[in-house]
Amino acid sequence: MNTEVSQVPTGLRVDAQANRDRILAVAHELFAERGLDVPMAAVARRAGVGVATLYRRFPTRESLVSEVFAEQFGRCASVVQDAVEDPDPWRGFCTVIGEVCAMQAADRGFSAAFLAMLPPELDAEEERERAFAGFAKLTDRAKAAGRLRADFVPEDVILVLMANNGITAEAADVAEAASRRLAAYLIDSFRAERASELPPPAGLSLRDLD
Repeated sequence: MNTEVSQVPTGLRVDAQANRDRILAVAHELFAERGLDVPMAAVARRAGVGVATLYRRFPTRESLVSEVFAEQFGRCASVVQDAVEDPDPWRGFCTVIGEVCAMQAADRGFSAAFLAMLPPELDAEEERERAFAGFAKLTDRAKAAGRLRADFVPEDVILVLMANNGITAEAADVAEAASRRLAAYLIDSFRAERASELPPPAGLSLRDLD
């Protein structure tokens, strides 16, 4: 009897995990197809679960977005951390620009998520803030090495992301090729040796990306 009782919750846990995995997979598809504003009811319908089940697992749209793209947000933070540890700060800087642009181009849903404003208590927002703080340190090192133009500010990476985001509307193969070329153009413009005077910074922050 005890054995039978213990098997029931195990089965329920498996079902709950299957529902959760299906919700995340479907949400990723829909975010890529239709953007982050897709109705939660549409996610539940395609996943084959009730709306109440969806909200029980993910109480807010932001919590669903955070979980769907948790791996990519973590990868961004790791890319920046590896770049900060690179003994050549300019190489690290170029790697960050190239990698983040490539991630955007490869996943339209992630591009929208990265540019969205998420509540600060979510893990994804913490990862994004951590990545930005690391990038700020990297820019200081690249400037000190005389490789990055002196008037570059860390917030300029937001301009890079906004520009690259427009490319993601193209077909995947076109978007990836165009993103690589855009990143190369931008990196070349960031070199200290050919810098000419720029207008003042736009005053953007991550909170302006909603």
